[in-house]
Amino acid sequence: MKKIFPFFIILSIFISACGTGTTTPVAVDSETPEPATGTEPALSAEPTPEAAPRLGVSEEALNGLEITVWTPWYGVEQSLFETFVKEFNESNEWGIKVAAQSQVNFTNLYEATTAALPTTGKPDVVIALPEHAQAWFAEGVTSDLTEYADDPLYGINAEDIPYVIWSQDISGNVRVALPAQRAAQVMLWNKTWAEDLNIKDAPEAAEDFRTQSCRAHDSMKKDELAENDATGGWLVNTAPMTAYSWLLAFDGGVLEGGNYRFLTPENIEAFKFLRELAESNCSWQGSANAVESFAKREALFITVSLNELPDVTRAFASLDNRDEWIVLPFPGASGGVIAVYGSSYVMLKSTDEEQLAAWLFMRWLLEDEQDARWVEATHNFPLRDSTLSLLGDYEKTHPQWRQAVDLIPRGELQPQAGSWRTIKIMLGDGFDHMYRVNVSSGQVAAILAQMESTAKDLSK
Repeated sequence: MKKIFPFFIILSIFISACGTGTTTPVAVDSETPEPATGTEPALSAEPTPEAAPRLGVSEEALNGLEITVWTPWYGVEQSLFETFVKEFNESNEWGIKVAAQSQVNFTNLYEATTAALPTTGKPDVVIALPEHAQAWFAEGVTSDLTEYADDPLYGINAEDIPYVIWSQDISGNVRVALPAQRAAQVMLWNKTWAEDLNIKDAPEAAEDFRTQSCRAHDSMKKDELAENDATGGWLVNTAPMTAYSWLLAFDGGVLEGGNYRFLTPENIEAFKFLRELAESNCSWQGSANAVESFAKREALFITVSLNELPDVTRAFASLDNRDEWIVLPFPGASGGVIAVYGSSYVMLKSTDEEQLAAWLFMRWLLEDEQDARWVEATHNFPLRDSTLSLLGDYEKTHPQWRQAVDLIPRGELQPQAGSWRTIKIMLGDGFDHMYRVNVSSGQVAAILAQMESTAKDLSK
């Protein structure tokens, strides 16, 4: 991977020397289209038991077949996945045997898989990030899952899977993977504290968010504690998907016409808004624990990943804080947005028999029962609408999780490109740099120009 940080070490000099000139858009992976916005994908037909398969493999050929799956997990997720493997091995009607091997994290998994691709020791299935799947597809080492998804006997009912979850793993007309897990960065809002500040409604537009953040900050200066005077509003989170979500909230993004494009009026407006929020002390940094600060009424808003919601519940309980807090999208021009992300099941090319065995295991993992158990263990989104019928008790004890699920129709895709693997890191680095060196709101165009230039280098 190319080094990213040096681009931002020299950025202070760049800002003082440069204006807001544009740079040439950079082509992303040529086989990868810009994410669709509003066009529903072609949906697979509901498989029927009477239908005949079109995949050219007899069921007898599957009996005793062994496939290997590499995962990025350890701990709870790996333990549950190994339980799934055991259950599938004991119950599947075809006699397929699955072996799972942990690669500990996504970085190790990507590197190990890439190294193994030319060898006979490569796995049959990899649970990787969608951008990893896109990169491997571009190299011609993954299988097109379209015919499997559409097969009349072995296919999958895509109508039961939300568009933003189902469509991330598309490249042109090819399905390069299946969703394994999906989550999002979300905004949390302390409703009870807001009401104490005479705020009645959750913010929908960016200006509402600014007004409420500033009112919370002003309230901190009215008590007798000098040490909390800089707190109160949005507690800044500089994760890459936070930056990306803010760009989307202002109708911006990182792609334009299939090319990486950062220096746009919408993106300038988004970053300018965020820097003005910091300049007026209506957003702040410096907390060692964002969740704890939220529970202590030090921040009216914080940004967390979906799987952190139980941590927030525990933090409020430990402080005996009975405030009501709710989940919100990132407020902006269109009333709010979330960026959905997560891992995917990727099938590497092998024999027809091994590929069908791999498909049948992946399809089984996507069934409601397994999907519901994933949710209960990871607190991520359900992958299927029908899974919600199995999560009634979970929903009752995790109401904020249900609020997040209700935001799925507002979800947006990540770029469907292998180069997103490095571009998103660069985006997070640049966003963090903007706060670390206190870039003024009038200079955010220079940050975006540097991001665009860096994206060009990284996607070569």
